[in-house]
Amino acid sequence: MNNSGETIVVFGGTGQQGGSVARALRLDGWRVRALVRDTTSKKAKMLVAQGIETVQGDLADSSSIQAAMAGADGVFSVQPSSGQGAAYGVTDEDEVRYGKLVADIAVASGVHYFVYSSANAAGPTATGIGHFDSKSEIEAHIRRLSFSSTIIRPSAFMEILALPGMGLDRGEFSFLMKPDQAMQFIAVEDIGKIVASIFASPAKFRSRTFEIAGDVVTGNELAEKFTRASGRQITYHRFPDELLEQNPFLGGLAGLVDQGRLAGNADIAALRMEFPRLLTMDAWLEGAGRPALLAAIQTASSGVALR
Repeated sequence: MNNSGETIVVFGGTGQQGGSVARALRLDGWRVRALVRDTTSKKAKMLVAQGIETVQGDLADSSSIQAAMAGADGVFSVQPSSGQGAAYGVTDEDEVRYGKLVADIAVASGVHYFVYSSANAAGPTATGIGHFDSKSEIEAHIRRLSFSSTIIRPSAFMEILALPGMGLDRGEFSFLMKPDQAMQFIAVEDIGKIVASIFASPAKFRSRTFEIAGDVVTGNELAEKFTRASGRQITYHRFPDELLEQNPFLGGLAGLVDQGRLAGNADIAALRMEFPRLLTMDAWLEGAGRPALLAAIQTASSGVALR
């Protein structure tokens, strides 16, 4: 695709992934249009300040989606999900409905290229966790449609590691993998860069589904990196067995890590050939990750904040 004067519609523009994609596309010279619930919100105004057009609408309102896609050349699709917590008020059924609707309207609107962001645990075999199986269902629907598309499956976000509630304020860090177990991660800003590269070279990525990650680290390695970045001793422990037993969502995630499915299977070396300068965990901690880590260390825990 030629990014001169062509418009890409970005869903989730006020969120992490959509915001990263909108910024990266804009920096590459695309005209970017974001569907937002409230064009007067602080986050929406920040998009406008970056030269991004905002259109008021809602994923439950098909007419607003159609209006946003009018004359668009490409679409980046990501939906809120149940895994983001009750505050979003989204069920797994909602996510599937929204994901299919966005794809269907893109076809009807004559969109030339479509990129969907899924999750690395998605796939043809059900996980038993709606947060991932909903994305698998959307993936399958997209592949049945008559348009050009790419599906990316991001690994766990580096940003999630610096959320309050993981014990960092106590000099500890707890997450899903065992201390010596490796897990892949990606910086959210790199998702934007990857998506921008896909739109720039659609023929290269057409019909591909692939996992994306920037680094792979064990729990103990994370503790070492956090210790260096913060100047404070951090130790690592997996979430307690009692918590994993009491919380079906966290227990299910830990089980998928043990199976290797959520731990990630991206070919990071190959990704670095296609998408140079992907951030390692160390590089992320030297940049945007360091203030987030320090803020988490200074914030008293009020419980696990993973969702």
